[in-house]
Amino acid sequence: MRLLIVGEHAREVVEASRIAAGRGAEVRQVATVEEALRELRGGKSADLLLVEVCLDIRGIIDRLLRERIWVPVVAYGVDAEPRAAVAAIRAGAREFIPLPPDSELIAAVLEAVADSRRALVVEDPAMLETLRLARRYAPADASVLITGESGTGKEMLARFLHAHSRRASGPFVSVNCAAIPENLLESELFGHEKGAFTGAVARRIGKFEEASGGTLLLDEISEMDIRLQAKLLRAIQEREIDRVGGSSPVRVDIRVIATSNRDLERAVAEGGFREDLYYRLNVLSLHLPPLRERPADIEALARHFAKKHALANGLPERPLTPDALARLRAHHWRGNVRELENCIHRAVLLAQGEVIDAAAIDLRTPAPAAGEGRRSSSPAVGRTVAEMERELILQTLEHTLGNRTQAANILGISIRTLRNKLRQYSEAGLPVPPAAHA
Repeated sequence: MRLLIVGEHAREVVEASRIAAGRGAEVRQVATVEEALRELRGGKSADLLLVEVCLDIRGIIDRLLRERIWVPVVAYGVDAEPRAAVAAIRAGAREFIPLPPDSELIAAVLEAVADSRRALVVEDPAMLETLRLARRYAPADASVLITGESGTGKEMLARFLHAHSRRASGPFVSVNCAAIPENLLESELFGHEKGAFTGAVARRIGKFEEASGGTLLLDEISEMDIRLQAKLLRAIQEREIDRVGGSSPVRVDIRVIATSNRDLERAVAEGGFREDLYYRLNVLSLHLPPLRERPADIEALARHFAKKHALANGLPERPLTPDALARLRAHHWRGNVRELENCIHRAVLLAQGEVIDAAAIDLRTPAPAAGEGRRSSSPAVGRTVAEMERELILQTLEHTLGNRTQAANILGISIRTLRNKLRQYSEAGLPVPPAAHA
C-alpha cells in the first residue's frame, strides 16, 4: 500500500511512518497540500492520503474531486482534541488517527481503508488448481481476464500474478471501474492536460501512465460505459493513450489484467460490452470458484480472519470450536470471502470466554427480520413494490456492513443500479447508509 502523509515532520509522525512501513506500506511525506497535489498529478499516486487535522480537510477533498484524483483521505493529529477529529470526519475524512501512534490502531485503519496486501490463504483443491494455472500465466505479458462472483478474491489473484511476473519490480496499479463515476473514469485512466475541463488546473498523469513498466488492473471491467470501451481497446492494442485534452499520444508499457463478476459473453450478446474488447482482454483466463464450492478454504480462512481481527482489536487469539466451524461450513456464503470475513470479525468481538463458539457466529441474511412478520400475516400486504425493494436493498447493505459491491452481487443487480437507487433515496430525504470500503 502506498501512503502519502501531508503535514509537519514531527517526531510522532516519523514514528507513525515507521510503524506503517513496518506493516508493508510504502510511505512518502510532504509538508503541504500543493506538494501532495504535484506528486499525485505527476504519476506518484497513493492508495491513501494521511492529512494533518489542522489543514483544510474539506478543501483538500474538494480539490481532489475537482481535479479528478480518486484517493481516500484519513486525518491525523498530535494530541488533538476530540472535536477536531469529529470535524475532520464531518469534512469527509474516512477516519481519524490520533498521535502519538498506537501501532495496532494504525494497522487497523490502514487495512480498513486501503487493504491491498492480504495473504492468499488456500487449501481447497479447486483453488490450488487455479493457483497452479496462475503461476503458469504469470511470466507472460498477455492480458488476463479473471472471473468470479463478488468477494471471491479476484484482486488478490491479480496481485499474485503481478508478484510472480517479470514485472514484479514495477508498479501494480488498480482501478475499480465500478466505484468511479462514469464522468471521472476517463480522466482517471488516461489523465488530462491543464485546462481540459473546469478544475483541470494542471496536467494529471492517469493510471495507464502510472502503471507503465508494471501491471494495470481494471477491476469490474463490465461496469465500464460502452463509449469508453472503444478508447480502452485502442490503448490496449496500440500501447498508447491520449490524455483528455491532449494533442499527441503517449506510449505506455503495461500488462493488463481485468476482472468481472458478470458473464461477459452474455454482456457482449446483449450489446453492453464490446466483443473486440472482450477477446483482447480474454487472451488468458482464470475463474475463481465461489466459497461454497471451496469447502476446505472456509476453515482455513476463518482461522486466518480470527487471528487477524483479534490482533487488530487488541484481543487475545482464540480458537474456533468444532461446532463453530461446522456452522460456518453449512452456510451458503452468497457474499463469499468478504461475507466470511465480516462474520468472523463480528464473532471475534461477540465471543465470550477462551474460545469462539457457535453462539458467536452471527450468520446474517438479507431476509426480513423475524419481528417484521408481526405487522400482519403477510408483511407485504399494504406496502408498495418500491417500499419492499428499498427495504430489501437496505437490509442487504446492513448484511454486508455497507459494502455496496457485495450487496449488488447478492441482489443480482449492477453496482451502478444500486448507486442510482441509493441516490434516489437520498434525494427523497430517506436515510441511506454510508458506503464501506470494499
